[in-house]
Amino acid sequence: MKIATRVERWPLARPFNIARGSKRTADVVVAVVSDGRHQGRGECVPYARYGHTVAGVAAEIDDFRGPFDREALLADMPAGPARNAIDCALWDFEARVTGRPVWQLANTGRPGRVTTAFTISLDTVDAMGARARRARGKALLKIKLGSDDAQADVARLDAVRSGAPRARLIVDANEGWTMDALTRFVPHAVAAGVELIEQPLPADADRELAGLASPIPIAADESLVEGTDVVALAARYQAVNIKLDKTGGLTRALTLTRQARALGLEVMVGCMVATSLAMAPALLLAERARYVDLDGPLLLARDRQPGLAYNGDSVEFSTDVWG
Repeated sequence: MKIATRVERWPLARPFNIARGSKRTADVVVAVVSDGRHQGRGECVPYARYGHTVAGVAAEIDDFRGPFDREALLADMPAGPARNAIDCALWDFEARVTGRPVWQLANTGRPGRVTTAFTISLDTVDAMGARARRARGKALLKIKLGSDDAQADVARLDAVRSGAPRARLIVDANEGWTMDALTRFVPHAVAAGVELIEQPLPADADRELAGLASPIPIAADESLVEGTDVVALAARYQAVNIKLDKTGGLTRALTLTRQARALGLEVMVGCMVATSLAMAPALLLAERARYVDLDGPLLLARDRQPGLAYNGDSVEFSTDVWG
């Protein structure tokens, strides 16, 4: 068995802005495992928020010498994007070798067509309102907020709601608020029909959420990383956003999803901005998720081919892409 690495840069359709910064490209690393006859691929996104770089992740994958076994991988490599790419490549490889689709190997249901959220990134009030009007036919919109100006975030929410009056709404603050900003924002969110507020506080300050009687469920994203005490997390949040680049692959994500549901936490399956190759493994979690946020390819100027079958605001799994 051998492993190879590719670094790819995919231009975005427009700048993607969140509370921590802006990006114009999706920089991904692809791991390819092969025995000379069959190969499997996995894609990951190095994310600076967790201290990762493209060069560092590519080097981690290049240095991997085995064992080429998913359970051993969990024990031998820390969670993160490098392990995600290798883990997903091993799932894909096994599916190609055995001729069995990956959902059978994972004992999940066959992924069906699901509705995905569509993200409106942080921008001016007018720009976000205009973006919402263009996306008004989509069923579920995810709004990036978390600016220093809480009142401006309320205005952004109002502009999106006005632009897409029938859409369901999720708000993601990406750690950008204080507790005071959150409590002042919630009544406006209730009035706008927001269903979920994602990671309002910095991960190192989220103890303040314990005991908060929010009328809108609060979801953990940056607060949920490998090693997190999920039981303690359930005292602060009502939902979790599970991303394969944080769990270090599909293998761990499947277990974490079951743990979260057993604790009564709602699950969102999320993504970084990446191609269909990164989205396909995450679709195996969709049957247990209340929210699916796998719109990464919709934010690119172009997706890899073959890609997943996106149709409006829905997406369908394809073994032509992975597994």
